[in-house]
Amino acid sequence: MADFRVDQAAGLRRLLGGSGLQVITFVAGCEGVGRSVTVANLGVALARLGKEVLIIDEHVPGDDIAASFGLQSAHDLLNVVQRELLLTQVLLRPMNGLSILPAAKAARKLGRLSLHQQQTLVDAMSGLERSIDVILVDASMAHPNGFSPFGLVSQETVVVLSGNSASITEAYALIKKVSHAFSRRHFRILVNKVRSQADARSIYENIAQVATQRGVATLDYAGAIPLDESLRLSSQLCRPVLFQAPDSPSATAFRDLAADLQYWQQSQGEQGGVEHFLQQLLHLSQRITPNVLRA
Repeated sequence: MADFRVDQAAGLRRLLGGSGLQVITFVAGCEGVGRSVTVANLGVALARLGKEVLIIDEHVPGDDIAASFGLQSAHDLLNVVQRELLLTQVLLRPMNGLSILPAAKAARKLGRLSLHQQQTLVDAMSGLERSIDVILVDASMAHPNGFSPFGLVSQETVVVLSGNSASITEAYALIKKVSHAFSRRHFRILVNKVRSQADARSIYENIAQVATQRGVATLDYAGAIPLDESLRLSSQLCRPVLFQAPDSPSATAFRDLAADLQYWQQSQGEQGGVEHFLQQLLHLSQRITPNVLRA
């Protein structure tokens, strides 16, 4: 299952100078829209472009990114924070250039970590053997505070929805909640399981128009993943479609999205490495309360 290609692009890019760490959180207003499958396949596509990718997964074993690769996650980032395990014992590496960090338990306790535990987390993540280019966060809908702190610290938040009306309604409700509670005014929309690019564009334009007219947020179009039987079958086989059916329409769409994602605008103030990202995350997590998030 591992990808054994020796890719020199990442090393060459670092020699020539990179654009800093990208942190992108993927969220959904409801289950069943294919968010985790999207994150898994994007991780594969980015790794094959020479990026060193870390997926932070907030979901419990059995419903997590690891399962998308036919793997099992036995441990959690919280085990590292509590000094029970080393980070290398928790990380999963399904292919060259891609690591998965199970963090369902840790994500729920970020706001209650002691200073010592916070420093342990920063030290562990800063000591990663490989320099991370992109962090993809598969955010849970079940966070006790109502929304993932990772999503608030990330440079980009991608809302994944499908073409049905319930998915669109719940996606807009999520955008509205986060916008009002934290003044986050920019999101990207990824339309999944759609029959045509025209349909995807129409769905995006409708939700973007409502969000703009009501002063909720500015939405950009991230792209679309077609309704594809190959994607459904690969998910049942617990393999990314980029492994199982690399020439399928959905695999092509994931490669296109990964190529575009690298050029999403980053402000100068948001650039920095893993340590800077973690410090921001911990700083925010200590100040989030359920009442604020549910306001």
